[in-house]
Amino acid sequence: MATVKLMTDTEAEAIPEVKAVFDDIRATRGSDFINNIWRALAQDPQGLERTWEQVKSVMAAPGALDPKTREMIYIAVSAANGCSYCVHSHTAAARAKGMSDDEHGELLQIIGLAAMTNTLVTSLQVPVDPEFEVS
Repeated sequence: MATVKLMTDTEAEAIPEVKAVFDDIRATRGSDFINNIWRALAQDPQGLERTWEQVKSVMAAPGALDPKTREMIYIAVSAANGCSYCVHSHTAAARAKGMSDDEHGELLQIIGLAAMTNTLVTSLQVPVDPEFEVS
């Protein structure tokens, strides 16, 4: 259950700032669907706009990483941060961008392996090899 009310489309229509962001989300994604995160953030129109602009500038803008890879990275970071909502939404987005079952399985194996070895290295306080230092 959300800690804030999820804004409906009818409610969003009455707030120009929210309506503008919802319209931009729909246009950018080419879909009528507005995720619950945006409906929750709509309770603070300025925060909604700021967050959408940041997400759009990284996830929807052209760049060196292809959209599927960006989504897969988002899945990995979301899993590491324990964000079930983000794991689910970005898994759906990665699948929509072509992530196969095999890629998803391999990604999950890498996430699990990294979590394990990160914990070992952190617990052992292993110093970084000088060869890995960026100068």
